[in-house]
Amino acid sequence: MTDKRKHSSKVVDGIEKTPARAMLRAVGFSDDDFKKPQVGIASTWSMVTPCNMHIDKLADEACAGADQAGGKGVVFNTITISDGISNGTEGMKYSLVSREVIADSIETVAGCEGFDGLVAIGGCDKNMPGCMIGLARLNRPSVFVYGGTIKPGANHTDIVSVFEAVGQHARGDLSTIAVKQIEETAIPGPGSCGGMYTANTMASAIEALGMSLPNSSAQEAVSSSKAEDCRRAGAAVLALLESDIKPTDIMTHKAFENAITVTIALGGSTNAVLHLLAMAHAVDVPLTLDDFVRIGKRVPVLADLRPSGHYMMSELIAVGGIQPLMKMLLDKGLLHGDCLTVTGKTLAENLTNVEPYPAEQEIIKDFDNAIKATSHLVILKGNLAPEGAVAKITGKEGLVFTGSARVFHSEEEALEAILGGTVVKGDVIVIRYEGPRGGPGMREMLSPTSAVMGKGLGNDVALITDGRFSGGSHGFVVGHITPEAMDGGPIAIIENGDEITIDAENAQISLNIAEAEIQARLAKWQAPAPRYTRGVLAKFAKTVSSASEGAVTDKNL
Repeated sequence: MTDKRKHSSKVVDGIEKTPARAMLRAVGFSDDDFKKPQVGIASTWSMVTPCNMHIDKLADEACAGADQAGGKGVVFNTITISDGISNGTEGMKYSLVSREVIADSIETVAGCEGFDGLVAIGGCDKNMPGCMIGLARLNRPSVFVYGGTIKPGANHTDIVSVFEAVGQHARGDLSTIAVKQIEETAIPGPGSCGGMYTANTMASAIEALGMSLPNSSAQEAVSSSKAEDCRRAGAAVLALLESDIKPTDIMTHKAFENAITVTIALGGSTNAVLHLLAMAHAVDVPLTLDDFVRIGKRVPVLADLRPSGHYMMSELIAVGGIQPLMKMLLDKGLLHGDCLTVTGKTLAENLTNVEPYPAEQEIIKDFDNAIKATSHLVILKGNLAPEGAVAKITGKEGLVFTGSARVFHSEEEALEAILGGTVVKGDVIVIRYEGPRGGPGMREMLSPTSAVMGKGLGNDVALITDGRFSGGSHGFVVGHITPEAMDGGPIAIIENGDEITIDAENAQISLNIAEAEIQARLAKWQAPAPRYTRGVLAKFAKTVSSASEGAVTDKNL
């Protein structure tokens, strides 16, 4: 029989553990509870963002589910930050850093307290992969629960509508009153941003990976189905303990291929590349950018979802969520059906009785009517990104762009120029020293990309950066350029007026100057002083790996 109390028994069993039991009695343990497997419930509840404001109640549901199944649930909290609030500010530099803090904190609490299994509930961009990295490191029977998506705002608006309204106002297309009306109505309550942005992308990828219960990614934040999902997750951990199924049994290379496949089919965020690489690193799975290239050649984009498409996640939920899509992909031979999941069954077994989408729905296209025949996540290489870069190209922007560099050393400088009219048709906006080490923190460029779209320049300019993009960004954009500027990558030596070509057809990004000139500039280049020398940002800059390796902080220890 499996030892379901492998970890908690070391904390509470025996006369010498009397002090520990005394402490636990004060938080509600009874004599019977000391004999039960302990299930840690990692809650990302916080009032700093609507994405997570309801998760305390979901954590209680998961705890109740664990208790009813014969365990003892123990709720604890980790942090979250808000990209939507901090975007475009210096505070956004803490965003990617928070992923590592969350992973560290979950590992720290569970490792210290001796939890036998875990449920982690995430509801925003970084706390979802942060939770997954923490669960992976601990490698104890675990289930991830998505906190759920937000409802649409008035007139089919969401957070990206608000960001783009700023650009529309700068262009003269929206009055101050109209902007305020969008501000007041676009975010109607709890839940993660409503398009196929990073939160919904990662929720879907994690479900495809097998670490969430079926349909967890496709439920609204405030719904009876989400509460039930949490209760079932608490109970599922007890079943995983019985079978001794751990994250390393589920998070295999083939499972990560399934996650990539579903991300592509949904038209998901570029951040999925960064986060899946980091999650794979946590379980020693050798996932690389080449896997995204290989899979991207055979998987089409099928979902007409924001930001590049029309529909929101709540509308996909209404027609069946992602389970019918996964069944379509499985039947087409694009998913590995033999991968184990947190249900204790394989992916194929989970999908056996899934009904197809209603015939009249228009959100998920058929394979013969795909939005794009191959992946929208294009891995570019070339003399400007020798180690790789990530572009989000749906085809609506075109496939090739050549323009003149307009260089900025920060997001703020670029945003000011875009809104002020300095950026013009034919420009390639270059935002550098925003990488994991140079920022530090690899800020998202949602404010500049939204300003570009709001100003009506979406088809006329491109933007490249060693930073990254929000899942809400769209347009001709390339991020994750590696090596980054702070490490002396070629992006560091671009000058205003240099010609740059982005060629998605041939997966190339090129600085169109002579190689001798590139080498001469690199020889003269000197790294700028670090922007932070103390605190968490300085620690992150010292330990972080390249974006092409997931920007993890424990790779070179």
